Amino acid sequence: SKMYEEAIDFQAKMTEQPPLRSRMIPTINLGTCLRELARYKEAEAVLTRCLNEAQSEFSDITLDEHLYVRALTALAALYQAQSKYEAARKLYEKAVPIARNIQESKSSLWLAGNIAGYAETLRKSGDLPQAESHHREALEIRTRAVQEKSCTELELAVSYTQLGCTLAGMRQYEDAYEQHHRALALRYRYLDFSHGLVSESLNYCAESLCALGRGGEGIPLALHAVEIRKLIFGTSHPAYAHALSVLASCYHAVGRSFDARDCLEKCLEICEVAFQKNHANIIPNLMNYGNVLRSTGDLVKARIVYQRAITIHQLNFKRGQQASQLEKCKTELEDLSRKIELLESSASSATNNLSHAPLKVPFAPPDIEDRGTPVIVFTDIGRDVDDELALVVMSSLRRMHLLNPIAVITTLCPEESRAHLARGTLDAIGMADVPVGVGSSGGVDSDVELEVYGADYSRASPCIHEDGMGLVYRALESVPPKSAQILCIASLSDVATLIREREELFTTKVKEVILMGGVVSLEAGEALIPDSAYNNNCDVSAARFVYKKCQELGVPTATLSRWAAYGCPIPPQLLDEIAKSEHMVATNVRGVSKLSIDQLWNKVILHPADPRREKLPSRCDINWFCRTFMGTTEVSKDWTSSIWSHVKKLNMYDPLAVLLCVPAYRSTHFKWKTKIVNGVQHIVVGTSELDTGICNRLSLYHEYATLFLTAFTESLHKEKSSFL
Repeated sequence: SKMYEEAIDFQAKMTEQPPLRSRMIPTINLGTCLRELARYKEAEAVLTRCLNEAQSEFSDITLDEHLYVRALTALAALYQAQSKYEAARKLYEKAVPIARNIQESKSSLWLAGNIAGYAETLRKSGDLPQAESHHREALEIRTRAVQEKSCTELELAVSYTQLGCTLAGMRQYEDAYEQHHRALALRYRYLDFSHGLVSESLNYCAESLCALGRGGEGIPLALHAVEIRKLIFGTSHPAYAHALSVLASCYHAVGRSFDARDCLEKCLEICEVAFQKNHANIIPNLMNYGNVLRSTGDLVKARIVYQRAITIHQLNFKRGQQASQLEKCKTELEDLSRKIELLESSASSATNNLSHAPLKVPFAPPDIEDRGTPVIVFTDIGRDVDDELALVVMSSLRRMHLLNPIAVITTLCPEESRAHLARGTLDAIGMADVPVGVGSSGGVDSDVELEVYGADYSRASPCIHEDGMGLVYRALESVPPKSAQILCIASLSDVATLIREREELFTTKVKEVILMGGVVSLEAGEALIPDSAYNNNCDVSAARFVYKKCQELGVPTATLSRWAAYGCPIPPQLLDEIAKSEHMVATNVRGVSKLSIDQLWNKVILHPADPRREKLPSRCDINWFCRTFMGTTEVSKDWTSSIWSHVKKLNMYDPLAVLLCVPAYRSTHFKWKTKIVNGVQHIVVGTSELDTGICNRLSLYHEYATLFLTAFTESLHKEKSSFL
């Protein structure tokens, strides 16, 4: 906009007045820029002055029809953005016939744009059948242009998007999603992922999925749309507010009404500033907000919100326009009034007391045949990336109906921050309905706070369960006997608590405990004893207790040791490959991995007694680091402060533990040693450097690499072939 302002100022200073066309084009462009920046008053002043000047200077003989249409439609688009639909419609009804007369080509993108602009005004004013007809006409024109190779197929995405919005307004949600997904596929193909039009398609796909009852699928799309729009527009723009509104609808669809409430309150705060008072665009957000408030139990506030939506509707629309919207608001208002009166008449004081804390939704018994084995995960996510990648693998296996995570518990101080990261990760990979609970400090002293790496998607959420163990107990109570797996890829403190506090529940419901850690030699004694692996070392007494009690109680264990991870390392290039999906988790994992390797190096070079090593075992010294990550035993003097460029391999511990949960993967990819205690088998995968327990390194690597890529691409509704 500044450049156009400079051009206009320069023209005004010229001694010889430039032609009208030369003056009008930068003025129209300036007005359009101001509209897109939501500076509506300035835009209206600029475009109104421009149109008045054009009308006063043009005669019937000298009329530049093309320029005149541009002036009309630019002001019409502004009126549409301000919800002045009648004024916009009148301008388009002047402009479109002129455009049809002067544009003889049946593949003119300019003509298609004018017809589509008129159709959008029809759609927003409630004339959906006419809007659909005009949008299909615009699509036909653009399709011919593509066939004639006068433009790329990216141009079709505009029509797909506008037609999709119109069909959604007509409640043809399947068809709407199909159109929006077509637009998204084209924009993925031709545009950078961070482009504003990609965020538009992500938003509309999420909205359509939500309308189809698939809100969980919509959340990853909506989250990415929010992040892209924050980057492009900032946090005070209506486009960012709209993305928050869509995300709220998706959260509400999966029962996370308090998260939805928080998003909508941010959305409405933006809209109240960005739009003029009582703008029609606020109505859908108010309706969503009222619905969400009702779900949280805040009935009185919900009634106030619906009443305001009705008032704004009556100020913006004539009788019959957007009638279904008004009818829905009135129905909700009447129903809320009845419920509030009923509560008041029964002397209830609980009208609003549900609005301050999340509801504890009861667990539905899991359908094991259709959804897979129920799994409870204990994780110290945020310490290194393989915990997060374990959840990524879990999301793919969930889509395959092999595993069904019913709770994720974060442990190891600061456990609350880890819960925020787990919540954000699960949301971004399509598992927004999996509950997250806060566990214990994992055996770490209360005054010691270990690192948690950062992520833009890490989020404090009202739905995170502060009583993580309570969540575990309720989850186990919901499953059939001997059906659940416990997957511990962290300190064993919380598993020990489970056994101590609810031993009968543990033995009745748990069929197996899978542990990422290690044991001393299987030949050493009659029972398995945990070794000095990091997870065991965090809380040695808890690790010993868990192994001892599992063997005493006859609950099978499957231990995956570090030797297994060493037997199937990954090249750092895999992280580059998954980052090409442009999924927020994949790109963050890639960045964090480099930082983590550098941080680990800075720990191993310290003296074994140095407290800055945290819980790192003394065996993890410089020689260990070089053998593990670089395939060498010598430290080069040429190494710089950053060790990342010298890394040849990385170890994926926790994703392998997830694969061990699935019988088909276990039998295909792993070999194990067995120790029978009290007649029950306990298996250990990886007993030494020579016996890693990996059947075929390349086959296993391909397996989990594919699962990573599948999780990221499917959650973004992408084709894997687009970046493999």
